[in-house]
Amino acid sequence: MGKKKRKKTKGKSFKIAFLITLVITLFAGALALTLMMFFGRGTGIELESVEKPAEITTVEKEDIPAKPMGREPENKGAAVVEEVQDAEKEADDGFDESGCIRNENGRILEKKQETAGDEATLLFAGDILFDDSYAVMGAMRQRGGIRNCFSEETLREMEEADIFMLNNEFTYTNRGEPTPEKQFTFRAKPENAALLHELGVDIVSLANNHAYDYGEISLLDSLATLEGIDMPYVGAGRNLAEASETVYFHAGNQKIAFISGTQIERMTPSDTKGATENSPGVFRCMTEQEIYMKVAEAKENSDFVVVYIHWGTEKTDQLDWLQPETAKALAESGADLIIGDHAHVLQPLANVDGVPTIYSLGNYWFNSGTVNTCLVKVTLKDGEMQSFRFLPALQSNCYTKLLSGAEKESVLAYMRSISGTVTIDGEGYVTF
Repeated sequence: MGKKKRKKTKGKSFKIAFLITLVITLFAGALALTLMMFFGRGTGIELESVEKPAEITTVEKEDIPAKPMGREPENKGAAVVEEVQDAEKEADDGFDESGCIRNENGRILEKKQETAGDEATLLFAGDILFDDSYAVMGAMRQRGGIRNCFSEETLREMEEADIFMLNNEFTYTNRGEPTPEKQFTFRAKPENAALLHELGVDIVSLANNHAYDYGEISLLDSLATLEGIDMPYVGAGRNLAEASETVYFHAGNQKIAFISGTQIERMTPSDTKGATENSPGVFRCMTEQEIYMKVAEAKENSDFVVVYIHWGTEKTDQLDWLQPETAKALAESGADLIIGDHAHVLQPLANVDGVPTIYSLGNYWFNSGTVNTCLVKVTLKDGEMQSFRFLPALQSNCYTKLLSGAEKESVLAYMRSISGTVTIDGEGYVTF
């Protein structure tokens, strides 16, 4: 037991001695360091020490660019910022990923249309019909598709145009009842609307006397159908504000406005309802004055204003009393181009106070009858018309083709005979 006790006492003495030695060593070291610093400052001797870090300030992450080892970084910041700004600008402008501005129903109100250069080519045709109860659609089914109902040259003109517009002379619906006592009522299956894309159509007019043929529901179905296939339309809507809405295309560095109205029918009340503040219908412009205000507004907001109007008397090339009067008022309001339809035959070309006007394009692909028709081709640059070309065509046996040779010259001669205020050359170019 004694050995264990002595051993424990010896170990404790050793630890005490070690601690005393350690304290003395540390004290001596601290004293030596203090003396060195004191004498170093006094004699100007530089001492090696850890450099005090500069004062740290708060910075944003993007203020500290990464720098690759061995070379200067590429200056991509400006390009990235520019891309972001462009995207933000487009979003601010309201255009979606497809280059369109839409209303709450998905209707296209503005559209960016790509062109090959600074010029934009506009193409116009008259009435079409997609009603399966009539001859044109029967012929289409027999021929294996709608493209077999037009000549290759005609299809090429439709497809190559930057903006192709025509009149949708029927409703898209499977519902409703035909308007009582109306001689002709037209409706197409909603799926037939896809034929417009097959023909290269870019915008349709609904301002006509068949837009309401199967009642209010047929018009509403037509609107929804066209919205569903991204087909811009003018001339009808769920209320007057929609029916009178201008649609704009941005093409060839120009903003082009499209407005459509109808003066048909003329009885009161009309079978085809005019839109009101709270009810659906077409945009009427017989005695109503709103169309002139819309044209003036469009002129302020665009480079070129097109008015596509349903007017006149059927099956005659003679103008009625209201057409020249309306054309003059449209010109005074700011229209740059007036395109007419409804008569189902060709009517005169005219210079109306400096505004190129064709009073009726005629049928385009509407029935089995044989009738002269046309395409009107207009080129624009910097908001100014560069050319206006009348392309003679023929609708016959549910087939439409551009004419050549003697047939072409015959139609041009006819148009010269009824269009006294313009000059038409052998290729159909018109001087107003």
